[in-house]
Amino acid sequence: MGDSALAIASGHGRLAGKVAIVVGAGSSGADVSNGSAAAIVYAREGARVLCVDRDTKAAQRVVEQIREAGGDALPFEADVCSKAQLAAMASYCASEFGRIDVLHNNVGIEIVAELEDIREEDWDRVFDINLKGVMLACQQVVPRMVQQGGGSIVNISSIASRKWSPMPFLAYNTSKAALNHMTRVLARRYASDRVRANVVVPGLIDTPHAAHLTKGDAAAGQAARDARNLRCPMGHQGTPWDIAYASLFLASDESRYITGTEIAVDGGLYL
Repeated sequence: MGDSALAIASGHGRLAGKVAIVVGAGSSGADVSNGSAAAIVYAREGARVLCVDRDTKAAQRVVEQIREAGGDALPFEADVCSKAQLAAMASYCASEFGRIDVLHNNVGIEIVAELEDIREEDWDRVFDINLKGVMLACQQVVPRMVQQGGGSIVNISSIASRKWSPMPFLAYNTSKAALNHMTRVLARRYASDRVRANVVVPGLIDTPHAAHLTKGDAAAGQAARDARNLRCPMGHQGTPWDIAYASLFLASDESRYITGTEIAVDGGLYL
């Protein structure tokens, strides 16, 4: 079965009986994103999935893929900058599915600007989405996990949280580093409640978002992809499925004694 194939593991998957919220589950166009791949893999392994995105159509496309394969998923529109909308998300998931076992936070943006050119409003927006949005989602979901006896938070960070990159992404780099530490703090705080929190740290991943950075120019896009491949010790970028499979491990009971850790999915880029 290829990565893009979806066959629901009826009652026998690694997430059988669990409910997952994937924030940022949509994808631009037909190509799979880190978020949509995670939603699909979770469903393939038996989870019921709430696919959350600010773009309802993008979330609905992923839901339809899951449903066509026999899985159980619902779309939900929410902006991570809105506490009220995230509260509604948690309430809706609990109402429709009865519980929340996995919270997967995938939303993130960057601005391209050197230090001297960063505008305050741009810096604040990056932190609002990349960091405060995750905090607000956790704020709404973690108390429910505590009440039900446990759960798993999977936050998607970036190799940019650990090292310099050729792109001038200071706000992005810093916000993702803060996300890593916030995850560690949450992991320790809620360990006795059996709520785990871990981070997936992607390296260079060939996603629709990465392609979008070239502003739709096909030749420039391919040149950028070739350059990114050359930067990878393995000679090629990863795919959203690589991120999804690492997330699956952290979401499942297979990692029940793992919390506060970072799993780098980077083909050796950080070494």
